[in-house]
Amino acid sequence: MAEIIRMPKLSDTMTEGGLSKWHKKVGDKLKTGDLLAEIETDKATMDFESPVDGVLLHIGVQAGKSAAVDSILAVFGKEGEDITKLLAEAASSAPVAKKEEQASAAPKPVAAAAPAPIPAPEPVLTKPAPAPIPASNGRVKASPLARHLAEEKGIDISRVRGSGPDGRVTKQDIENHRGGGAGYSAPQVEAFTEVEVSQMRKTIARRLAESKFSAPHFYLTLEIDMERAMQVREVINKSIAPDKISFNDLVIKAVAVALKQHPKVNSSWLGDRIRFNQHVHIGVAVAVEEGLLVPVVRFADGKALRTIGAEVRDMAKKAKEKKLQPQDWEGNTFTISNLGMFGIEEFTAIINPPDACIMAVGGIVAKPVVKNGAIVPGNTMKVTLSCDHRVVDGATGAAFLQTFKGYMEEPALLLGEGAI
Repeated sequence: MAEIIRMPKLSDTMTEGGLSKWHKKVGDKLKTGDLLAEIETDKATMDFESPVDGVLLHIGVQAGKSAAVDSILAVFGKEGEDITKLLAEAASSAPVAKKEEQASAAPKPVAAAAPAPIPAPEPVLTKPAPAPIPASNGRVKASPLARHLAEEKGIDISRVRGSGPDGRVTKQDIENHRGGGAGYSAPQVEAFTEVEVSQMRKTIARRLAESKFSAPHFYLTLEIDMERAMQVREVINKSIAPDKISFNDLVIKAVAVALKQHPKVNSSWLGDRIRFNQHVHIGVAVAVEEGLLVPVVRFADGKALRTIGAEVRDMAKKAKEKKLQPQDWEGNTFTISNLGMFGIEEFTAIINPPDACIMAVGGIVAKPVVKNGAIVPGNTMKVTLSCDHRVVDGATGAAFLQTFKGYMEEPALLLGEGAI
């Protein structure tokens, strides 16, 4: 008997999937576990294996198109089996969201499909601006200075649109004229490109909009003296060469250890209750072409700096190649977004649900600082903690930042046995 295979829910936030590629065609025989297709989720492109044995009788989503979770993906059965009635029954019970989407004629960005890349549309050309209408005596209205300037530039003044009263050509019109001399007037061009919204971009937009407009954000910024961190990192890297640790690795470790002392910051708002996490799973925002992914360093407080660094590099590589798996991005209890490597000194970040906080990390800046009453050269770094005020109060967030600052200004406090 024929069996319908539906679009699977491959991530906790997935509402629809894009069919990137079919590895089989109608009529092919498959066994359970055979590679059937590649499905684009909101976070990665994942292989989808056949869940049953049989012949592929029907493909419900063409390559380059998308469909809601639980939509008909394919139908398997016996060779030559009639599936007309089965498809008709399934269509009558299609997901409501998909029906509404098909019924709506107006395009909605949030419901856009995620097809294969499409060629950019040709630039849209507007007609050249018409020449100004001459006065009744056949002469173009223009100021003497505009006429003189037009003669010097070799511009046919009859081709210049006047901005003055009754279309009078002014000196500024001649100066702003983009055409060449000898009567030439180049057409003005408006050009743009449009691309379909990917599953990842749709989910980023939806989740961050929900976070920003449902969670009451407030922000705490702190400046940290990075002299000792720079010294300690240099010493560590010399001792573990050719391995290296980054400042971001130090930040992750310091945040993780500080969170163990401030469980109210390591928490989640769940509507009718607050969850205070005893474990520390740090989400690390990674920039990819279509937005941000947040792979997770699990139990970060108990991991060595080199282990943290290796995990972050590996997951960043997977993220850019769209090879992250659900276990790589689920379960974060706190998130770090670091734009320091892009030259950003200070910024604020939107909380990554279900976390109660996210820390925005800026770059290290060389600047004069005051130490022991004297102005001396220094290096500082600013961090901004975005807090969900439903969970975290100002004093709670400030206390966490002070603990974090203490570890960054004296990283030796983080370096117990096995910490490197």
